[in-house]
Amino acid sequence: MEKRNLEQRCAIKFCVKLKENATETYEKLKWAYGEHAVSRAQVFRWHKAFLDGSKSVEDEPRSGRTYTSKTDENVTKMRALVRSDRCLTVRMISSELILNHQTVHNILTEEMGMRNICAKLFQKNLTNEQKENRRNVCLDLLERTKNDDFFSNM
Repeated sequence: MEKRNLEQRCAIKFCVKLKENATETYEKLKWAYGEHAVSRAQVFRWHKAFLDGSKSVEDEPRSGRTYTSKTDENVTKMRALVRSDRCLTVRMISSELILNHQTVHNILTEEMGMRNICAKLFQKNLTNEQKENRRNVCLDLLERTKNDDFFSNM
């Protein structure tokens, strides 16, 4: 939870103890926090909760699906899939691995250090081996142009 929201919930709780109504509380929060104040509906929701006896300013634990998609196993599967075909899109990978689109995107960018260029996925940084290979190919091409008059036939 954002620190600012926690502060505002504490302020709402304080205003409830001072027996101020929700509208007065909302106006004070708007004055104090400006554009960063929580919404009017949120102020009314928390004001009612504190009036009803709620003591905690923290959110109640919610049920739902836990965030377990970004596992080492899924990262390994995705790495193998991307290596087999670099033309895969995020949508294709998510349907293949049955993962959320945003989860696939996060794994590709954060875990694997990749970005999208022309619908192909590339690593952001070359490995030392890739750099050396690129250097050798360039030197080889340069040598060919010197020896074979490569550009004179144009």
